[in-house]
Amino acid sequence: MRVARRATREDVLKRFRQEQREREASRFCLLKIRERGLQMKLVRVEQLFDGSKLVFSFTAEGRIDFRELVRELASEFRVRIEMRQIGARDEAKLLGGYGTCGRPLCCTTWLNSFESISIKMAKKQNLSLNPSRLSGACGRLKCCLRYELPNAKGDQFAGCAHESSCDRAVGGCGTDCGKDCGDCGRRV
Repeated sequence: MRVARRATREDVLKRFRQEQREREASRFCLLKIRERGLQMKLVRVEQLFDGSKLVFSFTAEGRIDFRELVRELASEFRVRIEMRQIGARDEAKLLGGYGTCGRPLCCTTWLNSFESISIKMAKKQNLSLNPSRLSGACGRLKCCLRYELPNAKGDQFAGCAHESSCDRAVGGCGTDCGKDCGDCGRRV
């Protein structure tokens, strides 16, 4: 992200007012969701810095007809409304949190895109196939199953396994494979 300039006092005050409006919009939207009985979970409300649009991020099992909800939101707040349905991994990225390794979630810190992850990746790494140990904060398979895979195959990895976000040395999702790291000589 490119920084245009340092935030002025006016910018900080404007952002503070926007945060208040986002909280107000969130409360109003939750009320209308309950009134209409919509099967959706509101995750976050964001207002563009220029104040021209409110973006409502939500999760739902299937498709939701929210046209009436959008009309009510638009008439209440007098701005453009965007409803964005997100998946479980996107929800974890927005909300943040900590993984079983004790570090901030990879998706909130450095992971930019979500690639497909399969149980075969855990099998190739000789991990126990216990669903509770293989599931991340989002309830899906942990993203680190994908980026730990090159180490498990014995290939050279871009970074050491013990320097990755799911540190094997501190009880991360990896198992002790008994190999020496090619970068630093540490046994992982």
